[in-house]
Amino acid sequence: MGQKINPYGFRLGITTDWKSRWFSEKDYKKYLHEDLAIRRYLKRNLSHAGISRVEIERTRDRVRVDIHTARPGVVIGRRGAEADRIRADLDKMTGKQVTLNILEVKGAETDAQLVAQGVAEQLASRVSFRRAMRRAINSAMKGGAKGIRVQCSGRLGGAEMARTEFYREGRVPLHTLRADIDYGLAEGRTTFGMVGVKVWIYRGDVLPSREEQEADRARARARAAAGGPGGGERRSGRGRGEGNGGGRSGGRAPKAEPAAEAPTEAPAAAPAEAPAEAEAVPAAEGKE
Repeated sequence: MGQKINPYGFRLGITTDWKSRWFSEKDYKKYLHEDLAIRRYLKRNLSHAGISRVEIERTRDRVRVDIHTARPGVVIGRRGAEADRIRADLDKMTGKQVTLNILEVKGAETDAQLVAQGVAEQLASRVSFRRAMRRAINSAMKGGAKGIRVQCSGRLGGAEMARTEFYREGRVPLHTLRADIDYGLAEGRTTFGMVGVKVWIYRGDVLPSREEQEADRARARARAAAGGPGGGERRSGRGRGEGNGGGRSGGRAPKAEPAAEAPTEAPAAAPAEAPAEAEAVPAAEGKE
């Protein structure tokens, strides 16, 4: 009861995609630790750059790192000096050629990770946690979000006992798999301890495209065509139902039975004529 699963991992492969795209059986452990080290390095060195997420894609001898940030100028640096330094450090870390792509995030007010980082920075600068949470909610709803929930945990307001408070506005359907829910987690370092900030943002449902819908309909038609014997059985069942209906109509047909008995009455008239012939014969014999 009350346990929450990460919305990103819960929808992985349904409405979300993997943040690391590669496959290896022999070097899986090595690549996994390299990915974790790359993300830790970027988080530590670019904490002020507003990084939303880092995507890593590998080939045999190359590594591509996509940095989604709200402040691309901070990551690139003057004349690309910062980007070159980061690329050189990642080359040394992985031992491979690293391709660095810096992508700007559109609509930062509806990105959960950036919202959480903004609230954490405000808490670290001694802003009231309620004011920071309310400000984040208002900006997200104005930015087009359909629902948002912001939660802060720790020694809120310098209280001696830690507690958890959250504010929510709109809908946040965590159990709906087709719902596009963005999740972010950040930590604010305050003078009275660490405060954790979690943000859930609902941006609408992810509906299948027209091509996917047509493909689903084609698969349904193919399954229906392949299920011909089953369909034949159902049709034969309807035939039996119709036969039963015919039986019922036959049951209502006793009114027509006298018409069926009419031929039986006609033969009965023939024996009635036979005695007349028999009587005529003796009469003739008597005359003779």
